[in-house]
Amino acid sequence: MVRGWTYNFTYNEKKIFFFFSSFIFNQGISQIVYELPEPDNIKTVKFFGSKITDNFPVVKLGEKITLVFDDLNGNENDYYYKIEHFNHDWTTSNLLKNEYLNGYDNVRIDNLINSFNTLQSYTHYRLEIPNKNISLIISGNYLIKVFDSYDELIFSRRFCVYEELASVRSSVNRPQNMDRFNTHQSIHFSITPLKGTFRNPEKNLFVNLIQNRQWYNQIQGLKPQYLSGSTLQYFYESPSQFEGGNEFYFFDSKDLRISTPNISYTNKSELYEIYLNIDIPRIYKNYSYSQDINGGFEIRNTMRPSNPDNEADYSYVYFSLASDRKISDGEIYVYGGFNNYKISDLNRMYFNPSLGIYEGILLLKQGFYNYKYVIREKEKIKQNGISGSHALTENVYLVLAYYRNVGAQYDSLIGVGECNSFNLQNWYFLIEFLLPLVLFLW
Repeated sequence: MVRGWTYNFTYNEKKIFFFFSSFIFNQGISQIVYELPEPDNIKTVKFFGSKITDNFPVVKLGEKITLVFDDLNGNENDYYYKIEHFNHDWTTSNLLKNEYLNGYDNVRIDNLINSFNTLQSYTHYRLEIPNKNISLIISGNYLIKVFDSYDELIFSRRFCVYEELASVRSSVNRPQNMDRFNTHQSIHFSITPLKGTFRNPEKNLFVNLIQNRQWYNQIQGLKPQYLSGSTLQYFYESPSQFEGGNEFYFFDSKDLRISTPNISYTNKSELYEIYLNIDIPRIYKNYSYSQDINGGFEIRNTMRPSNPDNEADYSYVYFSLASDRKISDGEIYVYGGFNNYKISDLNRMYFNPSLGIYEGILLLKQGFYNYKYVIREKEKIKQNGISGSHALTENVYLVLAYYRNVGAQYDSLIGVGECNSFNLQNWYFLIEFLLPLVLFLW
């Protein structure tokens, strides 16, 4: 079903900001587009490519991407989607729709199913692209917008589509500066065109570095340092460094009848209530490895192991973080891929002085969840102010390489590199410590 488009403002401040930004785009002024968080009735938004635990899709041109979400109103409401194309820095590319889409958007999401045998009723929606109505014909950055039947924007998500026009090699390294040797990770990478050479790469080649598929601390603006044949080398230290962070906390609510690791107990009321073990701040603790999925989450249900999309139930999850005092100059939030790493009153923690803990409650669907606690001080977010930061932490990094051909009107995503800090390179240690020892023995 295709509908006509009308432009309506809403009274929600986030929607007003988003629509105002869109209006500015149409006037030819470049502004960065941001994702709009979903409202309270929309839960469990997952947007992924080949791996269901990914936080956002980075797929090859022609590969499938999937968007799923639940509407707790459970009324089979109508939702529609639109897709827009953006440059490497998430400013508008000024392309017409038929220049990046084959077919048409503004189409109703017609794959929906109601919950079955759950305490919380909801409607589950699924959208796959490409489909019979639409396919993408160029690479680059994209934004998908979901609207309701009143043409009001409900939420939006970023995704990336690439072509294999360049080889991107990358590695994670220990920093050479000792003040960050134990806390940070440095990304080294190289980009090689598969055909020909890059013309004016200083101006036309752009790189984004992303940790654990999270946009909040991406690194941009790096220029090539060396040229070896047709290969561009990026061996920066400080400009390409990320805090290593720590492994995520986790819990698994796949079976609400029993207590699984990190769950203290479960109570059944109007909805299920899950009480997690009290988490201990790890900022001053030594690093200890525990396997995680780098902030992601996966919906699963062993109580009724048929279709978790509509048979997994919702429960109130009680988070608690030990603290001997209230933080005077900031607020604490719990977040992860389940809320797209956004800060809001819903995931704010409140200090309970009688128990000496911070407490918070979230309504979450059954599944396996990664989460962490962060501190907001005015407008600054301290990602690792509670968990601490370690160079040995397992993280996944993406290197997104964009290129604008001469005369082109948009930035193509020509290659994607991925590296894991499990394969941490420690060249500083080899050069500064082992080499003198070898020379001394020799």
